[in-house]
Amino acid sequence: MSKRNKLLKFSENLSFPNVFENFSFKEVQLYQNVNQKVDFKSCWNSNYFKRNRPLVLELACGGGEYCIGMAQLDPERNYIGIDIKGARIWRGAKNSIQKNLSNIAFVRTKIELISNFFGSEEVDEIWITFPDPFLKNSKSIKRLTSDLFLDIYQKILKPNAKLHLKTDDQTLYEFTLEVLKNREDYKIIEHFNDIYKLPEIPAILQLKTHYELKHLEDGRLIKYIQFQNIKK
Repeated sequence: MSKRNKLLKFSENLSFPNVFENFSFKEVQLYQNVNQKVDFKSCWNSNYFKRNRPLVLELACGGGEYCIGMAQLDPERNYIGIDIKGARIWRGAKNSIQKNLSNIAFVRTKIELISNFFGSEEVDEIWITFPDPFLKNSKSIKRLTSDLFLDIYQKILKPNAKLHLKTDDQTLYEFTLEVLKNREDYKIIEHFNDIYKLPEIPAILQLKTHYELKHLEDGRLIKYIQFQNIKK
């Protein structure tokens, strides 16, 4: 993508009613455009979505394919896709507007900062779909299922909230299972090394992103872990 196209998309993000951005990591603040600060922490349902429904986050949402699919599949839930890349956020926001989806929004920020934008026990569910596996051991802390991130999620999750990891990467799959087994505040509900060998595949797991389709074409197995926040 050319620099000019990226700049055009960044500019258009500022006009979208369903996009909120954190422009500076030094100033932890969401903006709806360059000048309009917003604070929906602990009140996304009441102040943005204007309805009290379960709040679901998709982390590292990319172009928003999965969270848009979920929003269409279950319109009785509110969805927020989170990613740091402005061009990806643009794609998701534009597509959701074209599809007239009112139960989805997008936040551009580092995932490390999400506890600044969501309140204690505000989030009902988290999806992590095909994240960067950060295969070098020296970068394992950057994996979205590392202890660092699991601690962050605890700050915003409701009791018994469910989390989902969908990945093609065996290293990330095994790493996540090992991390979860060593934590007392999460429990594994189910995990599968190949979801397409299941006798019945839930509709929500049948949603496919561009990357998943590519992985399937390459013969890679799609793995899935569902786990739960059990912190008391």
